[in-house]
Amino acid sequence: MKQPEFAIVFNGSPLFTGDAGSGESEIRRWVIENDWLESIIALPTQLFYNTGINTFIWILTNCKEEARKSRIMLIDASNMYVKMKKSLGDKRREISEEQIKEITDLYLENSENCRVKNFNSSKFGYRKITIDRPLRMNFATTTDRISRLCEERAFINLATSKKRNEKEKIAEIKKGQKLQKKIKQVLIEMPDSISNDYNDFDKLLKRAFKNSGIKMNASLKKTIINALGERDSNSKVIINNNGKIEADPYLRDYENVPLTENVLEYFESEVKPYAPDAWINEDKRYFDVKDLEIGKVGYEINFNKYFYEYKPPRPLEKIDHDLKEVQKEILNLLEDLTE
Repeated sequence: MKQPEFAIVFNGSPLFTGDAGSGESEIRRWVIENDWLESIIALPTQLFYNTGINTFIWILTNCKEEARKSRIMLIDASNMYVKMKKSLGDKRREISEEQIKEITDLYLENSENCRVKNFNSSKFGYRKITIDRPLRMNFATTTDRISRLCEERAFINLATSKKRNEKEKIAEIKKGQKLQKKIKQVLIEMPDSISNDYNDFDKLLKRAFKNSGIKMNASLKKTIINALGERDSNSKVIINNNGKIEADPYLRDYENVPLTENVLEYFESEVKPYAPDAWINEDKRYFDVKDLEIGKVGYEINFNKYFYEYKPPRPLEKIDHDLKEVQKEILNLLEDLTE
């Protein structure tokens, strides 16, 4: 067997830090997709002088033997240690020569057992897809909603000025204040009944501003809509100017689809049953930069997930008994304090 090129000791962060598309994830992707990662060994805690955290040995090579190609071996040696007679700072444990040999044999034998798991490299990859749901809002020109408009930054900025000349600055501010009053008056004169249809309310809004002679640009319109609208699951879906359903940013969610599964099939089975109105956002900024497919590819290696051992909780009777014992101890302590 050819010897691996090198081994690096890391803490746990390189296994999972960073979202799909981030620098950390892209480094893992580069290493794994080039088939350079042969094995990761989880070491015991408290092995090093200045830290007691979990550490891992990454074994990397560019000359894998045939049986190891496209596969990654995980070895859990976290419980293989002996206690030191005298600690050195945070270092309270060490791995004996016999245990080192045992770990080495686990690696060389390349066979699965309770300490060794072998996985296809794609097992650690996933696609992060963006899930959107439609925006539904009702609209009204009630007093409280108009007052919300006065708190919107874009509306406040109408009565501000960047002029250096004091006279011009005052004139611009006064002009903005007049515009603010006119806008509020237009809204006050509109029917204050609640509308569940954005298109109907949009027509009323445009007509009211056209009749008042106030030019409503896109920025002002967005500010007014934000102030006068409230999310309402019973309202009609909002359709934007491009004829597409407007997505609600507050309902946006993400799903990590394993690379071993089809994205569309996963969406139909894992998302649609719980959110029938949802869809996969196919905006280019949510595509993977390398393969240009839907969803950004990410890689992470979760040791706990693969070596988790279920431990049933204690019986309720035992827990109840312990709680009562603790209560008795507390009462006894209180009695001692009051004497």
